[in-house]
Amino acid sequence: MTADVIFRSLREAIVTMLAALATMLCTLTIDPEPGPAILAIVLCLSLSRSQLDRDLRGRLEAAITLPAVSLAALGVATLLHRAPWIGAVVFVAGMSLSIWLRRFGPMVRRAGSLIALPFVVILTTPYVPTTRVGHGMALLLPIIVALLALLWVSAFHLLARRLHWLPPTRISKEVAETPTRTSSMRPMASSRMAIQMGIALAVAFIVGYVFFAERWAWIVLTAYIVGSGNQGRLDVAYKSVLRVLGAGAGTLAALTFTVHAGSHDATTVVLMLAAVFLGMWLRPLGYAWWALFVTLALALLQGIEGPSAQHVLWLRLEEIVIGAIIGVAAAWFVLPVRSTGVLRRRIADALATLADALDPVTPTRPSNDFVEALARVEKVAPAFRASRLVTRHLRTVQPADWIDALIACRAHAVTLIESGETPGGVRKTLGAARKAMRAPEDIREALENLRRLLT
Repeated sequence: MTADVIFRSLREAIVTMLAALATMLCTLTIDPEPGPAILAIVLCLSLSRSQLDRDLRGRLEAAITLPAVSLAALGVATLLHRAPWIGAVVFVAGMSLSIWLRRFGPMVRRAGSLIALPFVVILTTPYVPTTRVGHGMALLLPIIVALLALLWVSAFHLLARRLHWLPPTRISKEVAETPTRTSSMRPMASSRMAIQMGIALAVAFIVGYVFFAERWAWIVLTAYIVGSGNQGRLDVAYKSVLRVLGAGAGTLAALTFTVHAGSHDATTVVLMLAAVFLGMWLRPLGYAWWALFVTLALALLQGIEGPSAQHVLWLRLEEIVIGAIIGVAAAWFVLPVRSTGVLRRRIADALATLADALDPVTPTRPSNDFVEALARVEKVAPAFRASRLVTRHLRTVQPADWIDALIACRAHAVTLIESGETPGGVRKTLGAARKAMRAPEDIREALENLRRLLT
């Protein structure tokens, strides 16, 4: 991880936190209850990460989708409080729908990504009946909070880019899901992931309601976090380990803060905001940091105090482990998505992008598309590199080696693209590498050949 990435992440975290604080303060002036304020913070964090505010189209889509989804989430929260089983069914359906919509084009896919945001708030914020605003304002409040979050996130990002604090906007090229399947009876990836999430959440609700009536939300939340952003079953297993380790450290830290600092509201709020900020900043260093600080913030939010603090600590860790097991089991055994299949698809996309950039008939040859394709490969790299550490003596074919060989091509490939050269030898070796994607045992050698030739 380079210093540039760390400092850029720090700047982005500062801008996002300023937007979250502004939205939270506006929300608290309308309703001082904690629920809307937490919704404001979560929406700001998610909007900043999704980058939907980066262009006019994204802002319009968010302005239409977020208020409606936030209002629906308010209804689901009410159901979970008054009719828990019905609320659970609606919650599971909403979360599964947000994943299933990925198959329908860029606009619907982005709208689907917004559906899950307010629903997560339901799991993180205890249900508190509205007592300080009227019934009509209570219905309008989720819409107002969503629009305020979009307004402040857009304003702070525009200002940061105008001051050259953040890099200029560049809209990423959409990569649509390839609608291929191994057989007519096997659904495409988005459908399989939606089914996995639905089953995982359903099991988590059942286990939580039956055995952990007071703290079921931690099981459901962990099952969702482990399965969200599913990039194959190995990714889910890797993320679950980091989630448990980070959550354990975060819960221990929360217990320590609570025991020594007491239950002062002001201290708790400051610690929560600091944890969220550190989580945003250090997330590029590894998912475990994000899991640690988010769990710390959630633990502080829900409170650990009194003589039974240690008992609550072990209960919470137990629930996190159970939720992680449920999420991994669903990803591993319910219509599993093979991680190597995801990786091979992304490497093939990166090679295709490079081949297009080096084609003599291509009028313009920007390197950004190839760099973004490599970034998508790097997103799945941590799980494969961790697997290589464990299985290096058990498996001869290590997909992490494919990633390392491809990433090593980046600097030389970018230089070649920007120079406008199209050497025939490189294009021939690149074609051989693309053909080798059909045979896992040949991929490493083909990519190493490409790297040597580019070097």
